[in-house]
Amino acid sequence: MSDRQVLAVDDEVLSPERIADPHSYFSVLREHDPVHWNEKYRAWFIHRYDDVLDALRDPRFSSERIGAAYDRLTEEQKAERQPTYDILMDWLVFRDPPDHTRLRRLVSRAFTPRAVEAWRERVTGVVDELIDGLSERDHFDLIEDFAYPIPAVVIAEMMGVPPDDRDRFKDWSDDVMILVFGARGVGDRRARAQQGLIELADYLGDLVAHYRQHPADNIISNLVEASEGDDSLEDPEIVANCVLFLFGGHETTTNLIGNGIRVLLNHPDQIQKLRGDLSLIKPAVEEILRFDGPSKMEVRTLADQVEMGEKTLPAGDMVYLVQHAANRDPDAFDHPDRFDIARDPNNHIGFGFGLHFCLGASVARLEGTIALEALVRRLPNLELGPEPEVWVPTMLSRGLEHLPVSLS
Repeated sequence: MSDRQVLAVDDEVLSPERIADPHSYFSVLREHDPVHWNEKYRAWFIHRYDDVLDALRDPRFSSERIGAAYDRLTEEQKAERQPTYDILMDWLVFRDPPDHTRLRRLVSRAFTPRAVEAWRERVTGVVDELIDGLSERDHFDLIEDFAYPIPAVVIAEMMGVPPDDRDRFKDWSDDVMILVFGARGVGDRRARAQQGLIELADYLGDLVAHYRQHPADNIISNLVEASEGDDSLEDPEIVANCVLFLFGGHETTTNLIGNGIRVLLNHPDQIQKLRGDLSLIKPAVEEILRFDGPSKMEVRTLADQVEMGEKTLPAGDMVYLVQHAANRDPDAFDHPDRFDIARDPNNHIGFGFGLHFCLGASVARLEGTIALEALVRRLPNLELGPEPEVWVPTMLSRGLEHLPVSLS
């Protein structure tokens, strides 16, 4: 029997049914084939909590998948996609130690708890201003009108992006998502998305040059000034990781807020419990991250052969660490398919674990906590609209394109 024997299951992770409900599919694999060879994607999918956690700790599960993916391209493809890979190869999340250690040490100074907490008042102001406008409307799109504008404003201000330029980042963020998250039906959109990425990098390069000459209190300026001994960040490293922060800052928080209010409205007992005790907002956000968080899975490349689940995973293979499956593992969580805003303990891995724990997790938690608490408190008559849900068809992330809601 080959270690790559395939369970009799359709391996299309991006089918409309599995985009809408990934949990049922992941549950079957977690129970019957937790270390699953997906023939369609030519990769391993790991589903059990302990296995995913072990992999996140194990340096043999390398994050440097961009270089490995580039090496697999034909010469023609390499020439076509070189600009994308030049930027992505400098992303912190795609580097292993010692490069990762150096980059994270220099970059993380912009995301200290004190630095993030300083934004509480501004985030609250953005949220309250949006709700002031929405409270006068009968219905609206919670993604377009609320969940997206919050991080769009906040991360742009944190980075030092002029207000007049913010609207450009929605299209640029969508372009990066196509290139990184494996969207379905990309087709010729890849070339256009790459052009968008080039435009974004050029724009950020100009900002880096500006703040090098005119220092200010923002992330770009902090990265320009970051140093330790003789070590500092090169401009291409600053630009590449600013692309990462802007993209991550948009997508993660938007999806956390959108997924969160959807889950709460689909569990009336839990949203009523939260309205009765708003001190539960922090554990509620953690439960959202566990139950239906913005990150479905992370990707690694095997730097060496690994034994897992009585199977041999060869060096060079690609591995998907399925956080959504791990976070509903009955061996790790009591009643894992029950949404419980008071769950304790809740050791989810919605933001990853270890060296690559999400650098912006504290920002997403701050924005998500303030936004969801305000929605629950100020809009008690908020309801889901009758329109069918439309999910963004990507491999790695979980988020809605639109979420129609009404004020009854």
